[in-house]
Amino acid sequence: MTSQFLLGTHRPHWLALLDVPLFVSDRTLRRYKTLPVASCDWACDSGGFTQLSQCGTWACGPSPRQYTARIRRYRDEIGRLLWASPQDHMCEAKILARTGLNVAQHQELTVNNYLELRSLDAELPFIPVLQGQSIEDYYRCADGYERRGVDLAAVPLVGVGSICRRQHTAEVEGIVRSLARRGYRLHAFGAKTLGLARYADIVASSDSLAWSFAARWQPPLPECHSHRRCNNCVKFALRWRRKVLATIEASETTT
Repeated sequence: MTSQFLLGTHRPHWLALLDVPLFVSDRTLRRYKTLPVASCDWACDSGGFTQLSQCGTWACGPSPRQYTARIRRYRDEIGRLLWASPQDHMCEAKILARTGLNVAQHQELTVNNYLELRSLDAELPFIPVLQGQSIEDYYRCADGYERRGVDLAAVPLVGVGSICRRQHTAEVEGIVRSLARRGYRLHAFGAKTLGLARYADIVASSDSLAWSFAARWQPPLPECHSHRRCNNCVKFALRWRRKVLATIEASETTT
């Protein structure tokens, strides 16, 4: 399997500037009256982690109907939309503490939202996302989709959430490989280089905005004279992307 990497960016105008696959959040796009026309393929993130971190609920954010309308607009006006995340509920301890709910409740809310978005517009490319902490959690979430009539092995892509901050571990590698053995085409959210070195060979795609965070603590590139940091710098982002692609290639070559 050749894994696709989507470069995360909070600069939506890059959609019209670059020819590499991008990952852009609805939280940045929703502010634009005039949207860029994409020169590259891209996927849309719902911004769920930020939403739940700040509010502890989706009730203070866009409704499913509003979110669906925005994704439809992005598909039609920006173009080249590969897929969009649902308004899911992550299962990191920080988010659970913020919402006051448990893992099983977050999983149920995630499945319910995916089904609601699909009912509002079945032609939009929303993907189901699996949430959990342990392998057993992810199995339970997957089984929850199946009980509701979603054949995860038949859909184009299945997201794996709540792994960003621990994906370098053997536990997360075990989760991803176990889900892949079920026949799912997986997208790893928030992939880091150490994680991709472990499992890039068995995921269909991944994304990361880690380059921007890294650039905040580094001096600018020698060729960058117009800014003090490269956390919004396209040159830095593309250089970092090349390193990630090299990691993916090495993982796929050695397995």
